[in-house]
Amino acid sequence: MNKFIAVIVPDEAKAYEGVRAINELHAEGSLSLYGITVVAKGADGKLSVKTAADEGPLGTAVGSLAGGLIGLLGGPVGAAVGVGGGALLGILRDLTHMGVGGDFLDEVSRELTPGKVAIVAEISEDWITPLDTRMSALGGIIIRTPRADFEDKITKEHVAAIKAELAKLQAEHQHAKTENKAKLKARIDEVQAKAKAASARLQARIKQSEQETEARIKALQEQAAKAKGDAKAKIDARIAEQRADGERRSSLLREAWGLTKSALTP
Repeated sequence: MNKFIAVIVPDEAKAYEGVRAINELHAEGSLSLYGITVVAKGADGKLSVKTAADEGPLGTAVGSLAGGLIGLLGGPVGAAVGVGGGALLGILRDLTHMGVGGDFLDEVSRELTPGKVAIVAEISEDWITPLDTRMSALGGIIIRTPRADFEDKITKEHVAAIKAELAKLQAEHQHAKTENKAKLKARIDEVQAKAKAASARLQARIKQSEQETEARIKALQEQAAKAKGDAKAKIDARIAEQRADGERRSSLLREAWGLTKSALTP
């Protein structure tokens, strides 16, 4: 399973040592690295990116996580400092979509005190010991969270509820008295607008999810081409896992998208 990690280290020098160590673990096959960046917390409590994530689908995920951490935790008194309500909700929605929950954010907030630095990355690992050992030697604290797909399941349920509400409103409108039809029509238009917006978001999510899966598999194939023996077998297993996970997520999103299409079909 893919997971996001935040490794909290004492300073920037240790952070760059940590980045080198993670790349070495990737090279030997102990883990697979998909994206990585470095975020520092200044003495004033503000967070800043020291090393940007690579461009592309995989770097985008890690970059979004780093940006979310800065938006939520970057102020001197924690979440929402300098962030408007709408922006805050947007950050939370994006992090939830990636499978990042409150427990992860709380722990990062607690450990990432002024002067410390976080290595933020997306990885796959079979055992936690190799990474724990290397980061412990640097005085690092590792915080992990799986990239879950529960948000995709919730999205499907939400879209199904929109479809059901729209069907009930249309049935009621058909049998309503003339004086009530205008109000019901206005409500139908509102729900249809929600369905259209959900459809557009789902199309974008499907494309993003499939691009990420393709990019991960490509990265793993490049890693496997340089590996031998047990390391290669582990990477091949990760490739199979990525394919299965990508197909599962795509299926959930496409089912939800199909519901929006059928809801909008006269």
